[in-house]
Amino acid sequence: MGSALPGNRVPNTYFESLVETSDEWIQERTGIVARHFAPEGVNTSDLALEAATQALAAAGVGADQVDMIVCATLTPDTPIPSAAVWLQRKMGVTCPAFDLNAACAGFSYAVSTGVAFVESGAADTVLVLGAEVLSRVLDLRDRATCVLFGDGAGAVLLQPTDAPGIVGSVLGADGRAAEILLIPAGGSARPASEATVAGREHVIQMPNGRDVFKRAVVEMSNACRELLEKSGFTPDDVDLLIPHQANARIMTAVAGRLGITGDRAVIDVAEVGNTSAASIPIALDRAWRAGRIREGDLVLLTSFGAGLAWGANLVRWTMPGPGA
Repeated sequence: MGSALPGNRVPNTYFESLVETSDEWIQERTGIVARHFAPEGVNTSDLALEAATQALAAAGVGADQVDMIVCATLTPDTPIPSAAVWLQRKMGVTCPAFDLNAACAGFSYAVSTGVAFVESGAADTVLVLGAEVLSRVLDLRDRATCVLFGDGAGAVLLQPTDAPGIVGSVLGADGRAAEILLIPAGGSARPASEATVAGREHVIQMPNGRDVFKRAVVEMSNACRELLEKSGFTPDDVDLLIPHQANARIMTAVAGRLGITGDRAVIDVAEVGNTSAASIPIALDRAWRAGRIREGDLVLLTSFGAGLAWGANLVRWTMPGPGA
């Protein structure tokens, strides 16, 4: 696996001149100290390329061996073609490549998709990514959202193995609550126009953050319990929980509901922020490189995002540490 953060670190104090907020307020409510924004000219596929290059190097696999690319993103370089295709072009390869949009739950969906292709025999080496440049869809006048998000990318490589590997997955969605987290314009319902741009309808809107918080805690906890039960495990068997890195309070609440506390839960949002579909693979890569994941560990990944959509993946770790 691999990950990438753009070099432009944006501390909480940056927002103090834009909205009524403070570094203390942001840290207390989110656990975020800073995030990274991509500079002009750096797009989603560029961050994806950096993460993909690291993942291939870690696996000792050449780019020409990749036979499928699945990129989870809500911020592709262009509406068409997909970010996966731009990435493929930059990698200098040709293979099936497509984007998948389940917002912040995108990585859970993308991993499940990649696993299905490997298990069916349709692909042998699937590059799965979460990549976002969310700084370009933020309303910097909305303190409820602008302080939360950052840019970044994470990548994992999936291949067949005789070991358990990906033990199982659970996915869910509930479109009845779609309006509580959305970008209203830019699609076929409200195509881009002078009016939609003037109305700032092309940015992330979260009319009811309290509802999002509650649903995130409930759905991620339930998805984890369902997956563990289906797979024959309990929360006590989990060596490491890596939730979607949205908000430290949400992650703490999910871990608490599952009884997974202390060092068994990864909360790595402080210097990264919420990178949507990229958050789990970034946190996963950083945890692995820091030596927090050992061969044989049972690792539980879970996410929640707009849709509303959520998911969980359970992994029996088959890789040695990065220095092995």
